[in-house]
Amino acid sequence: MAQTNPYGPLGQPYDTTAYRNASEHAILAVTLLLVFAVIALTAAATVCLSVVFVALFVALAYGATRAQHRALMAQATPITQNTAPALSEVVAGCVARLRPSQVQAFVVPSAVLNAYTFGITKPHVLVLHSSLLRVMDEDELRFVVGHELGHVRLGHTRLNSLIGGMAGIPSPFAASAVLALAFLWWNRACEVSSDRAGLLACGRLDKAVSALVKLAAGSDASSRDGLEQALRQIEAEDDTPLGALGEVLSTHPMMVRRIEELRRYAISDEYRRLQPLLARNEELSTFHVT
Repeated sequence: MAQTNPYGPLGQPYDTTAYRNASEHAILAVTLLLVFAVIALTAAATVCLSVVFVALFVALAYGATRAQHRALMAQATPITQNTAPALSEVVAGCVARLRPSQVQAFVVPSAVLNAYTFGITKPHVLVLHSSLLRVMDEDELRFVVGHELGHVRLGHTRLNSLIGGMAGIPSPFAASAVLALAFLWWNRACEVSSDRAGLLACGRLDKAVSALVKLAAGSDASSRDGLEQALRQIEAEDDTPLGALGEVLSTHPMMVRRIEELRRYAISDEYRRLQPLLARNEELSTFHVT
């Protein structure tokens, strides 16, 4: 029986967002329905004000993005083959696997372990803090970069600005609280999706987990013993009422939950199907470059 070529005609890269958290779209739909319900239940004057507020927020977000990019250029180092060849290869490999829209990557000096993306229009911007390069190895960096590129590929970077504006429309306190909680709920679902993108980018569960542990514990997890101790502390977290409340009010799931989600995804049929296909994307890219 003839088999379908999963790479597309003439060896074209495999393009997918199948790793998206299954609940992400449903949660986004609930958030949008709540936004429109709040608008519909308010007075006409408030409706007009809400529309103006959302439009103003989007315009401000766009302006802030442009200003952030200009400020970044003043202190950041672009990640290129000339400035950071090894890191450039890491970013290029992750881009080849996940195929996000156009991205510019930079390193900024900072002692805080962090990475982020921003941008409403192309090119989106990926920013890595320099401390990541001292604490993480190549595979861990691939997870971090892949996670951030997942946000770009799945549309989170743009939607965060747009939905954030809608969630902040003028409304009674109770309605505002519900909208804010729904927006945070969606953010947490997005983080699960992007963690999966990070795992697909690095291809190693152990490195994905160690990257998350280092992000949580900082330099204390730099050594092998420190990493194992930090992981034990994270795994000892439980769903206490206080912990559950903290998670509800956060844009990110509890770290122990993120690790559990990654472990489940790593043994899923979907991961086993996608991993070789996306790894092949990188091989095709390397072949064409050389």
